[in-house]
Amino acid sequence: MIINETKGRVWHGRVELADTFFKRFRGLMLVGNVSHALVFVLPVESRLNASIHMLFMLSDIDVIWLDSTKRVVDFKRAKKWRVYAPKKPAKYIIEGPVGLIRALDVEEGDLISWQVSEEKRKSVPVRVSLPGKVSFDKANGFAMAESVKELKAEKN
Repeated sequence: MIINETKGRVWHGRVELADTFFKRFRGLMLVGNVSHALVFVLPVESRLNASIHMLFMLSDIDVIWLDSTKRVVDFKRAKKWRVYAPKKPAKYIIEGPVGLIRALDVEEGDLISWQVSEEKRKSVPVRVSLPGKVSFDKANGFAMAESVKELKAEKN
């Protein structure tokens, strides 16, 4: 979720963080239908570092540039195959679907905050005890039974 603290407006979409070189490098390139926002955390606050390109983008996006205090220094609807730089130095860039700027009613000087959406966690195998003669012990992760007939006989 992204919040315009100045105006009390909220955008309830998914938010991801681009806080490493590779995440910033990839950005939203080749994303067909941009439905989430990506917050870039730049290493240095500057105009040059905060410039973006729209090469290899499949759709237009809304872009908001913020300084180190998270105040808006510039915002634009970025069109495919163009290059953009903010009017003033920026430390954060928010890229999102078209309509994000309007939903937040963004103006220069507004204070913007965000909450990163929780990532889906991968499942982790866990040992469980099973009834009867079925076990995971010494089976390299596979359930082992001494025989199917014995298991059927135990149930009856």
